[in-house]
Amino acid sequence: MKTRFLLLAIAFFSLSPVFAQNQIKVACVGNSITQGPGRDHQDSYPLQLQEIIGEDYLVKNFGVSGRTLLKKGDHPYWNEPQFEEVKKFSPDILIMKLGTNDSKPQNWKHKKDFKQDYLDLIATFKSTMPEDGQVYICIPVPVAKDNWGINEKVMVEEIRPILLEIAQISGAKLIDLHQPLSNLPKLLPDGVHPNTEGLGIMAQTIATEITSSR
Repeated sequence: MKTRFLLLAIAFFSLSPVFAQNQIKVACVGNSITQGPGRDHQDSYPLQLQEIIGEDYLVKNFGVSGRTLLKKGDHPYWNEPQFEEVKKFSPDILIMKLGTNDSKPQNWKHKKDFKQDYLDLIATFKSTMPEDGQVYICIPVPVAKDNWGINEKVMVEEIRPILLEIAQISGAKLIDLHQPLSNLPKLLPDGVHPNTEGLGIMAQTIATEITSSR
């Protein structure tokens, strides 16, 4: 009996890496809205996304608070360890939600570089992804109240049109995270960061997009 149990255990653990390898890897790139609140980021949208889409997927959070897409921004994502970690992860699905911090005056003065910097970031990550890997560009959540220099007018009137153009040029798919929260300012208590419920809406919106296209 003990021998049979031991053989079953060996078989299970020898097969488990295969199951792990068959998981669809999802990388979530972004700023504090991706990283999530609190020290352990327990309510982050990537964690909620993992719960929604289940064990067929492996979702990893590569968000870094305060980071910009712009290379000349005050805190470029390009300079972070997570930038290299995403490449090593080699995701099957890449979800990019950057741009919110770029709307700050000190960053948006470099707006002429935004489109090319975004295209460069997509190209850099795609070079490490499987041939059939898919990139999703997120239109950021609304700014219910301008805070820390983050500006809704810039987000809607300037950044959004550029994101649409980037998606067309790069072949990336778009996920609109602005519309689902546009009439729910109470879910953005500080005007910028969604609360747990708002992050859940983000997770569900993203889950619907990525699972419906596979």
